[in-house]
Amino acid sequence: MVGVWGMLAVPLTNDGATFVGQLVGALTICVWVFGASFVVWLVIKSVMGIRVSAEEEYDGVDLTECGLEAYPEFTSAGK
Repeated sequence: MVGVWGMLAVPLTNDGATFVGQLVGALTICVWVFGASFVVWLVIKSVMGIRVSAEEEYDGVDLTECGLEAYPEFTSAGK
């Protein structure tokens, strides 16, 4: 948000800039970042996956990745 404020503040100090031009620039940046991020996440999802298995999720990723529970005091008694 600070970057957007910086873009919108430019017309306050520069007579050659307009708020509409700055808004178009901010919108262009948002669309580009969304589109590029979407493509990158699709590639990651198709190549190696994003989620862990249901078993790893149930057991806890700390246990499956590190071999120990990170917060044993928060485990449920029925487990």
